[in-house]
Amino acid sequence: MLLLGTRKGLITYERNGSDWHFASEAFRAIPVSYAAADPRSGALWACLDHGHWGPKLHRSRDGGKTWDEIATPKYPEGATRSDGQPATLSYMWYLMPGGSDQPERVYLGTEPGGLFQSDDGGDSFHLVETLWNHPSRQNWWFGGGRDHPGCCSIVVDPRDSRHVIIGISVGGVFETCDGGETWEGRNQGLKACYMPDPMTEYGHDPHFMIASPANPDVLWQQNHCGLFRSTDGAQSWQDLSAPPAYFGFAIAVDDKDSETAWVVPAIDAEYRMAVDRSLCVCRTEDGGKTWTAFRNGLPQDTAYDLTFRHALDKQGDTLVFGTTTGNVYLSDDRGESWRCIANNMPPIYSVRFA
Repeated sequence: MLLLGTRKGLITYERNGSDWHFASEAFRAIPVSYAAADPRSGALWACLDHGHWGPKLHRSRDGGKTWDEIATPKYPEGATRSDGQPATLSYMWYLMPGGSDQPERVYLGTEPGGLFQSDDGGDSFHLVETLWNHPSRQNWWFGGGRDHPGCCSIVVDPRDSRHVIIGISVGGVFETCDGGETWEGRNQGLKACYMPDPMTEYGHDPHFMIASPANPDVLWQQNHCGLFRSTDGAQSWQDLSAPPAYFGFAIAVDDKDSETAWVVPAIDAEYRMAVDRSLCVCRTEDGGKTWTAFRNGLPQDTAYDLTFRHALDKQGDTLVFGTTTGNVYLSDDRGESWRCIANNMPPIYSVRFA
């Protein structure tokens, strides 16, 4: 099953042999900012952005046949944004299950930059105030493409569930090794090309960050200012940018090879569209030393597609991504050739295998 979070609801596709077909829809005409499955329980989650009614969180325990609304997480009374205004939840970016030894732990990344945590399977959430109160937040967390910072990346170490690394856009990368009691910035080697000092300690913009399942000490990051990789658990980062693999939002990594990753490039922050109007997917198999652009089956010369940070996923040798122009492309050969399995869709915010 594929879960597609779109501007007009949650759309699911299912596989029948080599073909994929429309299966169902939920939350018709309501933007779904993110949808995913919890591999521990099989529960499906959907983060909704109602606009007038604000963000809403839903969970399904029967494969999407029915959905239950969960109480929307709330910032505690007295919490304020960096501009002094009361902090209220304005967007839900990302949901990540805790470790296998934490069957009831669920993390939720939100705007304006808060990380929420549940210890009862998602029935209730509380703000991780130790991160919210990090001294860098007041002056170094800010909005980029949106008005406020967003917690859009959450990495839980499969070897140690108390070890969590998160990405704030814009703010940077932060790590806890003690279950959230303390947090340290992990931005050495990153570049903030929009800042007076590009090597600033904070104020970086990780669009999306993910760890290698084969070696969790290897992390990959599609940043606003390039592609970066860490081989020492985010203690330091190396710039891997090699155009067209430079600007973009989404990144996927191989589950068995920590040297292999994929990105969907765009021009830059000003022109958020396919490079030269030619859609491609870039793959590296040598840890980012070189990148190969694959275009077979993707539109060339007339593509205005952009792929958002959570709209690329991988399962086995199959990759899939969705775009802002409502296309869904799938590859069964590790990204070397592609076919469109859906078009004329609403703008796509997230794509996840379930």
